[in-house]
Amino acid sequence: MNFALKSNLKIDAHQHFWQPLRGDYDWMPQDNLILNRPYTPSDLKPSLEKYGIDGTVLVQAAPTAQETEYMLGLADATPSIKGVVGWINFENPNDLTILERFAAHPKFLGVRPMIQDIPDINWMLREDVQWAFQAIIGLDITFDALGFPMHLPNFLKLVMRYPQMRIVYDHCMKPQVYDQRSGKDAFSQWANDISRLADETRGCCKFSGLVTEAGDGWTIDDLRPFAEHVLSAFGASRIMWGSDWPVCRLQAGYGDWHDIAQDLTQGLSKADHAQIFGATATRFYRLS
Repeated sequence: MNFALKSNLKIDAHQHFWQPLRGDYDWMPQDNLILNRPYTPSDLKPSLEKYGIDGTVLVQAAPTAQETEYMLGLADATPSIKGVVGWINFENPNDLTILERFAAHPKFLGVRPMIQDIPDINWMLREDVQWAFQAIIGLDITFDALGFPMHLPNFLKLVMRYPQMRIVYDHCMKPQVYDQRSGKDAFSQWANDISRLADETRGCCKFSGLVTEAGDGWTIDDLRPFAEHVLSAFGASRIMWGSDWPVCRLQAGYGDWHDIAQDLTQGLSKADHAQIFGATATRFYRLS
């Protein structure tokens, strides 16, 4: 496939749809009226049209294979969903059969274990889950790395173990912007570890999630140093913009974050801008 032909697509590389009545979104606060409600393709369609988004990557939000089935069904019925990042149980080698079945679906892209919610910080390095990383490589699918800054050293160890794995680091690895605003140094160690990931691996980074980590009362200048560091460390050809909608709605609407991201990247060349807002995701995920 000639991905250069598709470099003009504008892609939202990270968004969610969910139905809380499914019962498998254990992380979702029951009293949060923003999150605890259904989100469907019809809810997102006006924003995609308004901001000229040609397609999206739909990412798992529940630790069940059943949710992945649900998302693949949505993808089959929704042309704007260009691909799905799902979930399998890394702790159950029998899920290899499920993963192989998912991988045969034309819109299945890869998997994302919810590492940020797993108490054991060393979980990804445990011997009993290594079969899954080996299967990801064998099936030539992708791995979305979801974690916090404390997980960065272990992600580096993981990728050094599997350098051929196609990996993308979600949400700039969730730098704690709110802590930085509160006077703590939440930047230095995160920035050092991000630079190591950029320099020592071939992974990409999702330019998303910053507003969610900023807390109430943030300004664009609070986000700027984190954004500038990611842009400098990875370069446009390894960065993909994502909305993280509807999670972003905790702090900003779809259009607000889209416009902020445009502002944070306004000094880039037209070619680099096209990479971040479509070409990197198209190439990494092999979108059609």
